[in-house]
Amino acid sequence: MENFEEIVVELKDINKRIDVLICEKFPDCSRNFIQKLFLKEKVFLNEKKINKHCKVSVNDTIKIFFPEPENFEVKEEKIPIDVVFEDDDILVVNKKRGMVVHPAPGNYNNTLVNALMWHCKKKLSSIGGVLRPGIVHRIDKLTTGLIVVAKTDKAFKSLSDQIKNHSFNRKYIAIVHGKFKEEKGTINLPIGRSKKDRKKMAVNFLNGKQATTHYKVLKEFKNFSFVELKLETGRTHQIRVHMAYLNHPVAGDLTYGFKTDAKKYKLNEGQCLHAKELGFFHYKLKKNVNFIVDADEYFLNFLNKSQNEI
Repeated sequence: MENFEEIVVELKDINKRIDVLICEKFPDCSRNFIQKLFLKEKVFLNEKKINKHCKVSVNDTIKIFFPEPENFEVKEEKIPIDVVFEDDDILVVNKKRGMVVHPAPGNYNNTLVNALMWHCKKKLSSIGGVLRPGIVHRIDKLTTGLIVVAKTDKAFKSLSDQIKNHSFNRKYIAIVHGKFKEEKGTINLPIGRSKKDRKKMAVNFLNGKQATTHYKVLKEFKNFSFVELKLETGRTHQIRVHMAYLNHPVAGDLTYGFKTDAKKYKLNEGQCLHAKELGFFHYKLKKNVNFIVDADEYFLNFLNKSQNEI
C-alpha cells in the first residue's frame, strides 16, 4: 500500500528544484529518501515522470507516492497507556513524557502506536499507513498530554477535516523564559525547515507554512512565565519555535532554548510543555466533546519551584 500526496506549487516556490521543494514540504523525510523516490519513479509533475533536477512553475501539480516499508508490520507491545476516553471510533490518550508517537526509521518499537496495536487489538484506521495507523496528529517525544486516535476510517476523516478547518481545539500550558510585555497576544509567523540545520524548524518567511499560536500569560515569576497556548494550526514544533523566536523559549527545551537549563534547573527530562486540553466534534455522538488532563510531576515540580523563586 502506498501513501499518495499532492502539492500545488505556489508563487513563492517557483523556479525551485522539485526535490528541494518536496523536502521542504515533507520535513520528516530525509533528502536521500526523497531522491530515491525519483529513482523509483514515484514522483510526477503534471502527470509526467521527471527527474530531481526539474524546476517547478506556479500552479504545477506534483504527485508523490510514498511506499510503505517492505515486509514491515508494527508489532503489538503491551505498554501501559493512560486512556482518557474510548469508544468504538476514537481513543483519547494522555501521552507520557519520553514516548514517541509512531515508529520511524531507527525507532520501530516502544512507541504509542506499538502500545495502541496491543490495546486496540489492531483495530485502528488504516488511512495513516503501516507506520501511523489511527494517528491524526502528533505531539513531540518530550511533550506530554492529550492525543486523539482514530479507530475507524470515518473517524479519521472527520478528525482530520476538523484540523484542516481549524475547528479542532488544542490548548497547551508551558513554562517559558522571561516576562511578556502583553498579557495576551497572537503569533502569526510562518514555520519551515531551518536553513542552518535541517533537523530543526524555524520561522521561515520565504518557504515556511502559515502558523498561528494564541498565547495568554497565566502567571509571572522572577525568571519565567506560566502561559496557556492555543493552536490554530499544527506545524512541527510550532509552540517551541514561536516561543523561541519571541525570546521566550520553553524551559527545558534544549533544541530551541537554553542548553544551560538542564544543569542550572535540573531540567533533564525535556521541555515544560503539556497538551492540556483537546476538543472536537464527535461525528458518531453528534456533539462536541472536550477533555482536560493535568501536567506530569516533572512539569508541576518546576512550576512550583519557579513560583517560589525569590
